[in-house]
Amino acid sequence: MSEEEIARVEVTPAAADLIRQLRADHGPLMFHQSGGCCDGSAPMCYPDGEFRTGNSDVLLESLEIDGVTEPVPFWMSVSQYEAWRHTRLIVDVVEGRGSGFSLEAPEGVRFLIRSRLAG
Repeated sequence: MSEEEIARVEVTPAAADLIRQLRADHGPLMFHQSGGCCDGSAPMCYPDGEFRTGNSDVLLESLEIDGVTEPVPFWMSVSQYEAWRHTRLIVDVVEGRGSGFSLEAPEGVRFLIRSRLAG
């Protein structure tokens, strides 16, 4: 697999299950990797289009999740991307509520990023 074909963002099976549940409850989704507000550096999940993206954001991946009709875009700010550009992000889910506005907060869990060097 070439460098271009390696996913920059992937999800764990637990995160995929939660994404399917949130999609069923809220419709199409999107992620924006938080840059330090609210939950520190947590991936925030919103209804698609609810978080405004623009020239200061980078689309890292359009996540293909089995059981979800459309790809789930995963965005990050350009400034944060500069620090994380050589890292593969792994979206996971853990017990406990975050303090942000992400859709999973009422479920008693929160999305979390694990990472490893891309290569």
